[in-house]
Amino acid sequence: MQPIHILLLITGYFGILILVSFFTNKDGSNSAFFRAGKQSPWYLVAFGMIGASLSGVTFISVPGWVEASQFSYFQVVLGYTVGYAVIGLVLLPLYYRLNLTSIYTYLEGRFGNYSYKTGASFFLLSRIIGASFRLYLVAIVLQNLAFDAMGIPFWVTVTITILLIWSYTFKSGIKTIVWTDTLQTLFMLIAVGVAVYYISEDLGISSSNIFNFIAESDLSKIFFFDDWKSGNHFVKQFLSGAFIAIVMTGLDQDMMQKNLTCKNLKDAQKNMFWFTIVLTIVNFIFLILGLLLTVYAQKHGVEAHRDQLFPIIANSSGLGIGIAIFFLLGLIAAAYSSADSALTSLTTSFSIDILDIEKKYSSINQVRVRKKIHILISLVLIGTIIIFKYVIADATVIAKLFTFAGYTYGPLLGLFAYGLFTKWQVKDKWVPFVAILTPFVGYSISYFLMKWFNFDTGFGILILNGALTFFGLILIRSQKN
Repeated sequence: MQPIHILLLITGYFGILILVSFFTNKDGSNSAFFRAGKQSPWYLVAFGMIGASLSGVTFISVPGWVEASQFSYFQVVLGYTVGYAVIGLVLLPLYYRLNLTSIYTYLEGRFGNYSYKTGASFFLLSRIIGASFRLYLVAIVLQNLAFDAMGIPFWVTVTITILLIWSYTFKSGIKTIVWTDTLQTLFMLIAVGVAVYYISEDLGISSSNIFNFIAESDLSKIFFFDDWKSGNHFVKQFLSGAFIAIVMTGLDQDMMQKNLTCKNLKDAQKNMFWFTIVLTIVNFIFLILGLLLTVYAQKHGVEAHRDQLFPIIANSSGLGIGIAIFFLLGLIAAAYSSADSALTSLTTSFSIDILDIEKKYSSINQVRVRKKIHILISLVLIGTIIIFKYVIADATVIAKLFTFAGYTYGPLLGLFAYGLFTKWQVKDKWVPFVAILTPFVGYSISYFLMKWFNFDTGFGILILNGALTFFGLILIRSQKN
């Protein structure tokens, strides 16, 4: 594809999203921005959450993992189903019973103000780094494919991208995103389906034989029980998947804000049930795509691996312009469905959790303050992405920053677990120290387990950090119970 074609595709894509926002932006109140008036149809929320869960990183990376890791990632996906069950049966009833807008408000009532601010701050740090890194990776792909050739600097690309996202979310926030995420999820799933069709056709695999082809391939092995020290051992990945789902969906304002826009708890639980089924199927399709891409690359001598596999085959393998168009459409949809909801949830959490606008400002001033925060968060995202590009040039350092963002969910897991499964209180002022210390202790333990015992904690680092936070809270347990 020529750079001008890519630019036109992106322009048309955002044009559709802005058109959708025009019809959903009629109410600019905080109720619409934060909660969509609690009138969102559950089936739209369920479908739209697929796109928010599968970022641009997932769109590129999951197919690329198959060559080295086979279908082992599906062990994590199976663990997700357990985590989503916990969300539907334990966390959602709690959030609806307390009528929460920000889920971290729970920590204030359970422990106190310091715990509340700590939980919200860890979410803000995690989501800013995570969302910026995801957008950075996609922006780099688009920059290399189109904008460098057009003489457009990277910082301009990033700034315009964030401004476009701001333009269709600034007024009604989550109310608009429920609809735009649905549309973006549809684009992404169509893109994956088209890619599977094109590649299977080239390999001479009919639709009736595709599952036999997959079952007979050595790359389709799902379950790994042999080496318990390995990061892809079934028990590690299954348990990690369950906790990843609980923390990165159930304890994440970004994901839960959509659930809390449903009319009632019953609808929210239906949303989680169908979301779980669809997400499991979609992840398996991504793995199928990864297998087909790997076989295609081996057959045609394409030198591409991991994150480069899908982009190179889609754009320069001779499969035609159709797969290139849908690859870019799917990549953009996956990236921006995650980014727009991140921008809205960060605005919500900073407004409610950090500034307490519902307590400190009148209704009219609340809207004004929220709009200013929305702009501020947009600028923070732009600045963070530019830092990734121009200040932290080493890609391995950036990857470690992204990994560190994952560490910050451990303290959230420990805080909520302690609150839900014990009746003990804590010395509230000491909670920030426990939460800040935990990731460093967790990293040290993980490092020495690998160095001394060759034991890879893998995704289990989340569980380790959650447990460390839990026991740290026991150490600062208050006698006032």
